[in-house]
Amino acid sequence: MKIVIAPNAFKNSLPATAVAAALAEGIRRGGYTGALVCRPVGDGGDGTGSLLAQYLGAEQVFANVADPLGRTIRAAFGWIEATGTAIIEMADASGLRLLQPEEYDPLHASTLGCGQLITAALNRGARELLLCIGGSATVDGGTGLLKALGLQFYDAEGGPLSSLPADLVKLHAIESSGFDRRLHRTTITILCDVKNHLLGAKGAAAVFGPQKGAGADEVLRLEAALLQWRNVVLQTTGTDMNVLESGGAAGGVAAGLAAFCKVHIADGIGYFLKKIRFEQELEEADWVITGEGAIDHQTLEGKAPFGVAIMARQKGIPVIGIAGNVPDRADAELQAYFPRLISINEQPTPLEEAIRQTRPNLVKTGEKIGMALEKTTYSNGNDPSSPHPGTGIPGEWLK
Repeated sequence: MKIVIAPNAFKNSLPATAVAAALAEGIRRGGYTGALVCRPVGDGGDGTGSLLAQYLGAEQVFANVADPLGRTIRAAFGWIEATGTAIIEMADASGLRLLQPEEYDPLHASTLGCGQLITAALNRGARELLLCIGGSATVDGGTGLLKALGLQFYDAEGGPLSSLPADLVKLHAIESSGFDRRLHRTTITILCDVKNHLLGAKGAAAVFGPQKGAGADEVLRLEAALLQWRNVVLQTTGTDMNVLESGGAAGGVAAGLAAFCKVHIADGIGYFLKKIRFEQELEEADWVITGEGAIDHQTLEGKAPFGVAIMARQKGIPVIGIAGNVPDRADAELQAYFPRLISINEQPTPLEEAIRQTRPNLVKTGEKIGMALEKTTYSNGNDPSSPHPGTGIPGEWLK
């Protein structure tokens, strides 16, 4: 029997590599002795860039950049010399994890540092940029990033805007003569896991603003700022940033960059799985285990476990979904992709305690899975007494 473990990170708790290692440890403790392969995955969220860099054998290149609040930090990007590829993790320069909760300030947090990382990659000779944009602390429409790349922003009196995105409501003109022209001959791929547009009830400010510290009044101010940004860009370039699906990702970075560069916005998990040749890893696999912090109906909108489950399902391989939170009630659509969903929390637990206990709970869950799979003699699901023939799932798991 062969098991492939392919989880995403558990947000605010463990990176994907640590999740996979904890599950593998537990499965071995449970007595499973067969083949076990760990292939942690990412969908464009925080941690995807570092995973890609590891899989692709990229070296780290460091640069001094600004953090979201303008303080100088040391950040890195992945570099593949043979192809001139730079793998940039936006969260390494402009991430929420770089701030203390009391520092969250989306009206003033900027993507400037991510733009500086892009400049460093271009100085290195980059011909391809892979941008993983999850986990940002920002809702600036990508203006900080674009400022680092040479755009200039002015108010109606011709004065430069001093604070982005707060001052975007006063934006009157954009000067692009200093924009880094190397970007026009660079292939740019943005990996993301959301489909939100820039504006509106499901836009960058309304959805992502509160996650980054915005109260109700600040959400309204951010929405007004992004609306003005969109209107001036439309007048200047003829590009309507609000029509772009996924344009609201990372607080509007995808829309902003796409307005001034030719970019490809990729389904994060689909791109990732293809890049690491995950389909080949599924050959002769009997089970796939995937998961992340929560698996619910939103998972089906393109999150990492869904991408893994789709590929496994196409090959007829049953999937076990592992999460901190799973639905209390059966969800037929979820069950079609995750025949077995398991919460690592055996009983309701306060969030902070659940986060602290993530690793030991993953090990315990893996141990139970290992014991159950080791007892399963019909690994291909041919047990005629099984209530779900073809899945290889022991009947008692479904009670």
